Amino acid sequence: MRDDTVPPLIAPRLLAWYDRHARMLPWRVPPGSDAAPDPYRVWLSEVMLQQTTVAAVKGYFERFTARWPDVAALAAADEAEVMAAWAGLGYYARARNMLKCARIVAARGGFPRDRAGLQELPGIGPYTAAAIAAIAFGARATVVDGNVERVMARLHAVRKPLPAAKPELVALAGRLTPAARAGDYAQALMDLGATICTPRAPACGICPLAADCAARVAGVAADLPAKVAKAAKPVRRGIVYVAQRADGALLLERRPPKGLLGGMLGWPGGAWREGVAEEAPPLAATWTPAGAEARHTFTHFHLRLTVMLAQVPQDTRPERGAFIHSREFDPGALPTVMRKVWSIARPALTVRDAL
Repeated sequence: MRDDTVPPLIAPRLLAWYDRHARMLPWRVPPGSDAAPDPYRVWLSEVMLQQTTVAAVKGYFERFTARWPDVAALAAADEAEVMAAWAGLGYYARARNMLKCARIVAARGGFPRDRAGLQELPGIGPYTAAAIAAIAFGARATVVDGNVERVMARLHAVRKPLPAAKPELVALAGRLTPAARAGDYAQALMDLGATICTPRAPACGICPLAADCAARVAGVAADLPAKVAKAAKPVRRGIVYVAQRADGALLLERRPPKGLLGGMLGWPGGAWREGVAEEAPPLAATWTPAGAEARHTFTHFHLRLTVMLAQVPQDTRPERGAFIHSREFDPGALPTVMRKVWSIARPALTVRDAL
């Protein structure tokens, strides 16, 4: 570990900048406000923001808090309704763990106030526990997300590539975390990384920490943090079957509770694997290809889905799944990849007047 050459005035200078330039986000209490942060809103935002952008989360957060304004309301919610409201936000295990966590917290009467207690709850790892402890309860906890990693790497000119450099960056961040206003400081670092110390073309000329940034002095700020080149993502293939009954009802099935898209409604299909896709249809019918494949990218692989279509009689009984009447079918409740399938299938279906 290198010597700490960054002056101790980093925190006051950054907080002064944050007081003037903090992003106004729906889950935040603005700096200087007399209101106390709501642990429920802090927790909900942090769960939603895991591996997702602020821009993508804002609308979901506002809809969730309008529908379930506190942890007790969310704890009492139906799981299928929560999963439908989460649809499109991705990483669906977060939603299942979020609901489990809400029920535990509601039963115990509130959130733990310390990092260790928070980390015992479902879906809360070290980063999220630190963020909630600092932002909701003012604890001196070091919060290190991708933005903070980037700021630390540049501030200290850490040239070791990620992910190997992460322990060093966390330690460096910990040495700078103040005891007072730890939550504001954590959010200030996030804002600095999101708005000024950006991945490309950092705006060093207006950065409040520019005078102490070792990477800026060395002329390498835009090159840090270094990262190990990622391996190419494999391509997996699958088949999905979109069947429409004579009355316009559509065949859907709920995916298993564990795994990708766990617990979500979708079009019947099978496993996604590399190589040739093979999957028996959910009912006997004349199946025809839609003429286009649905493409989606997950964290670790690209997915290509062959879309098969069928119009079936009113008395058709599927081997799996269930027909949902068009009046009850909401494409918005489907995960993103299944909505892509629907956008391909719908123009080819002949019974559409009720859809």
